[in-house]
Amino acid sequence: MLRALITLALICLLNPAFADDDRAQTQKQLDATRQDITELKKALSQLQEEKSGVQKDLRSTETQMGKLEKQVEALQKELKKTESELQRLDQEKKKLQSARVEQQRLIAIQARAAYQSGRQEYLKLLLNQQNPEKFARTLTYYDYLSQARLEQLRNFNETLHQLAGVEKDIDLQQAQLLVQKSSLDDQKAQLDTVRQERQVALAKLNQDYKVRDQKLQSRQQDQADLTKVLKTIEETLARQAREAEEARQKALLAQQEAEKRQREQEALAKNRAKDDAKDDSDVAPRRPIKAPGAIVSSAGQSYGGAFEQARGKLPWPVDGRLLARFGESRGDDERTKWDGVMISAAAGSQVRAVHGGRVVFADWLRGAGLLVILDHGNGYLSLYGHNQSLLKEAGDVVKAGDAISTVGNSGGGQDTPALYFAIRQQGRPSDPAQWCRTQG
Repeated sequence: MLRALITLALICLLNPAFADDDRAQTQKQLDATRQDITELKKALSQLQEEKSGVQKDLRSTETQMGKLEKQVEALQKELKKTESELQRLDQEKKKLQSARVEQQRLIAIQARAAYQSGRQEYLKLLLNQQNPEKFARTLTYYDYLSQARLEQLRNFNETLHQLAGVEKDIDLQQAQLLVQKSSLDDQKAQLDTVRQERQVALAKLNQDYKVRDQKLQSRQQDQADLTKVLKTIEETLARQAREAEEARQKALLAQQEAEKRQREQEALAKNRAKDDAKDDSDVAPRRPIKAPGAIVSSAGQSYGGAFEQARGKLPWPVDGRLLARFGESRGDDERTKWDGVMISAAAGSQVRAVHGGRVVFADWLRGAGLLVILDHGNGYLSLYGHNQSLLKEAGDVVKAGDAISTVGNSGGGQDTPALYFAIRQQGRPSDPAQWCRTQG
């Protein structure tokens, strides 16, 4: 795009009117680019706000997940403690069960022995009164033993009852912990899903932000390029304005010079008329009528090199015959010389550029009529005057052989159509016959 804009700027160097239009178009593009940049900045700001909101929600979600995970961890510790307590109670239960088995075995033996004796020993003691003191002691012993066995059985049954209650409580607590853990796992899974969705949304926002940011950078680069081209166009227009002013000043000086020569010629004619009235011997001899000049031609191959190296290689601008040569007197006044040549040609004949260049002047000028001036670079100019019409405008680029005007007799001072052709080298007149090819 930048190359195209630079090419456009180069074209503008050659056409002021086009440069004005292109400058306006470039300014419109620049304004549109600035508007796009403003909108992109707003979109990026909105995306940044959305991104911040998603990040905030994600932070809250992850914080909540951290708390829940901490709770899960605490519950897992409680569960392990409960399981350890359960293992301890199981071990105690096993010990109690072993003791119960042993006690059951002893009780069974005692019960069987008591059954077999049928309480006969107690009766023997009661009937045997040989030693009453021993009987009393033995009877008391039997009572204590019986009560101890009953107490042991009651304690054993109570332990079994308590153990059953503990096991029931442990089972209930373990079930509750498992339910809580399952619920927390579900919540954790849901929060993981939410976090993944938020991360996807955040990734999408990041991608959108990246794309918008790249687009913004591209538009900013376009703005810089357009600004550069616009600056080039403005500098070109300013330079063209300076060149046009310089050409106008040169044309004005040429016009003033032509008017001065005309006044001098009129004054000289008046003086001659007075001298003729006084004495015919003082009249300057009139120049004899010249024979027709050489024939010149615009045919032939054009020269494509630099103008300063084209001496003797250029074609003539029009097919015709030389009426006046460089350096000859203009009319009867020996003091005015031709600074170019006059080429007689049919009215309306096309006048062609002898070398490529740029049109720096294309307008009517007093004394020269419709005049075209080409700039060939390095201080070389070619002039084509007394035209009937102009085919090019100031700022146009022409190639060697391009038609730039048609032969006429504008500007006055001549009766027959002819072309005034001159060459300037650094502002000084140069003989066109030295630059154009010699005719056979």
